[in-house]
Amino acid sequence: MAEPNKENMNLVWVPRAGQTFRNLDDARSFWVDYGGHAGFEVRKRYTNISKFVGKPTSCRYVCPKEGRRTEDKRDNGIKNPRAETRTGCQVRMGLTLDRVEGNYKVIDLVLEHNHVLYLPETFHLMLSQRKISELQAFEIEAAEDSGV
Repeated sequence: MAEPNKENMNLVWVPRAGQTFRNLDDARSFWVDYGGHAGFEVRKRYTNISKFVGKPTSCRYVCPKEGRRTEDKRDNGIKNPRAETRTGCQVRMGLTLDRVEGNYKVIDLVLEHNHVLYLPETFHLMLSQRKISELQAFEIEAAEDSGV
């Protein structure tokens, strides 16, 4: 079972129970950054939205290997079934809205993976870590427009 390095637990990129965020976008950015440092992809499990206010009241971000795939309802004679990618990993960060302060607080946090994490040399290959700057996007668009 892969665990976060205990000596790195006091780093600013490691989530803590009770940590607060101004909004869910900040929380997602933080979770993506943490996943990039720790070596795993990220996924949003759910968001609950208040019917009265129309504002999210809770949210959970997880490791993409969380849970299990449901059994395929189709014929059992499938020639090339997809590989099982989920391992039931319990890593998650659950947030809830503090209605008094108006910010989101981490209330549910599990950081221990049950699978192998990405190596630092391959972090740039993870979908959640593929970022390009505005300048790079402009250069790509300019090259495409010029026919390169």
